[in-house]
Amino acid sequence: MNAPVEFTAPAADQALLRSVLRTSLRLLFRGLVRPPMPIAGQRAVLRLLTAASPAPSGVTRSAGTLGGRSCEWHKPQSGRGTVLLYLHGGAYLIGGANTHRTICSTLAKRGQMDVCALDYRLAPEHQYPAAREDALAAFQELLALGYTPEQIVIGGDSAGGNLALITSLRLRDLDLPQPAALVCFSPVTDFTGTQLHEPPAGDPLIHRKWVEQALALYCPAGLAHDDPGLSPQFADLHGLAPVLIQVGEDEILRNDSLRFADKAQAAGVDVRLQRYPNLWHVFQAHAGMLKAADFALAEVVSFLRERGC
Repeated sequence: MNAPVEFTAPAADQALLRSVLRTSLRLLFRGLVRPPMPIAGQRAVLRLLTAASPAPSGVTRSAGTLGGRSCEWHKPQSGRGTVLLYLHGGAYLIGGANTHRTICSTLAKRGQMDVCALDYRLAPEHQYPAAREDALAAFQELLALGYTPEQIVIGGDSAGGNLALITSLRLRDLDLPQPAALVCFSPVTDFTGTQLHEPPAGDPLIHRKWVEQALALYCPAGLAHDDPGLSPQFADLHGLAPVLIQVGEDEILRNDSLRFADKAQAAGVDVRLQRYPNLWHVFQAHAGMLKAADFALAEVVSFLRERGC
């Protein structure tokens, strides 16, 4: 793949810990979060796997609402005035603000910024574009609360990374202001699923059957999977906010990041791509345990600082 690469991260250490995590994820996530497990069961599995996520010292967590949806706020004791609207992953089927607390609270502390994790609507109860509508409403309410566009960052992982990208593009199409930056961890950019990666070490997290299930349940009947509103890989990317993309080499969605970064660069977007060897989908969720995850989140803060956030 000929995507622009700012750098490839140093090879991950902690070989024993990575091996333990790989095995655990393969058994407890990849082995369960897929058909024939019902969606309700998949949601329960993710809640159980992420139940133990204590907030780091100096960060408070509180429930709230934003754009008509529930959310969780993670706030440091003294912030810089920046807010990160965080859109969780989960194939648009599972997950919530409560399942991504480690990433959110760590970014709040490291970045000294408020982080708001949004509980946007999920499929199959609510198909595309319900989640995008919720993210747009949340962004607009942040503006109403007094944040300027230059103080707002939109971020997300996997499906949430897709949602961050399509929200930015929708804001552009509506002639609304762009956020200061986008932060995407292994975003889904191509819902056709025709160019998935085959990592030699295997993907310990995502089962192909789960990808197929997400496509069937999230995408409305009759909507082409290469629709630009659904798959930003096929969109005109001019005017997109500056974007940082982090992706692991051992994940089937790797090529989504590489191909999108290549197209964004060609469109003149300020894009930075970071590739992490020997790591898997959304490894950043292991912050506080995995050194590579801590390194990656520190890189997020550096990226935002360079852009005045």
